[in-house]
Amino acid sequence: MTAPALVLHHYAGSPFAEKARLMLGFKGLAWQSVTVPVTLPKPDVQALTGGYRRTPFLQLGADIVCDTALIAETLEALRPEPSLFPAAQAGAARLLAQWADSELFWTVMPYAMQPAGLAAIFEGAPAAMLQAFAADRRQMTEGMPRKTPQDAGAALQQYLASLENLLADGRPWLLGEAASVADFSAYHPLWFLARSGPLAEILAPHTRLRAWMARVAAVGHGERAGKLDGEAAIALARASTPAPVAVQPGLGFEAGEPCSVTPLDYAREPVQGRLVGLDHHRISLAREDARAGLVHVHFPRIGYQLRRDEPRSQGPSA
Repeated sequence: MTAPALVLHHYAGSPFAEKARLMLGFKGLAWQSVTVPVTLPKPDVQALTGGYRRTPFLQLGADIVCDTALIAETLEALRPEPSLFPAAQAGAARLLAQWADSELFWTVMPYAMQPAGLAAIFEGAPAAMLQAFAADRRQMTEGMPRKTPQDAGAALQQYLASLENLLADGRPWLLGEAASVADFSAYHPLWFLARSGPLAEILAPHTRLRAWMARVAAVGHGERAGKLDGEAAIALARASTPAPVAVQPGLGFEAGEPCSVTPLDYAREPVQGRLVGLDHHRISLAREDARAGLVHVHFPRIGYQLRRDEPRSQGPSA
C-alpha cells in the first residue's frame, strides 16, 4: 500500500512550522505545502482539525496530526533513519525538546517581541496586519502567565549560556555526535530570535551556539513536492480513509465515547469528537465534517487535557 502524501499546513514565519520543516528535511521526505492564515478566521483549518488553531499541523490523507511533538513521532514511524530519537540519547532528547518547546519558547517570545524586535520581524507589514496579529495572539494567550521582557531577558541569558555550555566539548549537536529532536526543538525559538533585529545581539557572544544554529539551518526543508490550497487539502481528506487506531484498556476511557481535547497552555479551544485511539503517547478523535468527511485528529498525550463530554440533553419526552 502506498503511504499517503505528507501535507504540511503552515506559514513561513511560524517558529514551530520551521521546526517541522527542518524535521522533514532531516528525514529527507517530500511534502506538499498548504499556507494557512496567520490569524483567525481559519475556515479550512476548522474543517480539518475541528478547532485546533495552532500552526503547524501535518495531514496524511484523512489523518490530521497536531503539535510538532507528535509530528516528530509520526515522521519517525514513517522513516526511522536517520533517527530523531537516537537510542543512546532518546530519553534526554525528548526531555530537552519538551523544555525547548515550552520554557525556552515562552522565554524568547516576550523578549523578541519587544517594539524593536517587532519592527524587525514585521518590517514592511501593513499596520492593520500588525493590529490583527496582536489582537489574535492576545486572545490565544488569555489567562496564560507571561514573563515580562526584563524577566525573559534575564532567563534567556542563562538559557543561552547553558546551551553554549552543552557544545563546549566540541560536539556538533546538543546531545553528542548525532542530531536529534532536541536540536530542532531548541533551534526554532532561536531562529525567531535571530530575526528580531537589534534584540538578536543577545546571541552574539555565543559563538558555538551560533555555529550550531548554522548546522541546523543547513539541514534544509526537504523536497517541497508542490502547493495545495485549503480546498484541495479538504478534498484529499474527504477522498481518504483514516488509518486504524485503538483505545488501550485501563486508561479510564472507552472507545466511541464523546470526548474533547484541549491544550493545557494556550489556544485552549477544545476539539470535540468520538474517542477512537488512546495510549500513553497519543489521543485520537474521530470527527465528521460537512466538508472534509470523516477525519481522525491526533494529539500528543502530554500537554493536552482529555475530557469525557457530557451527553447532550434531549429535553423532556413528549
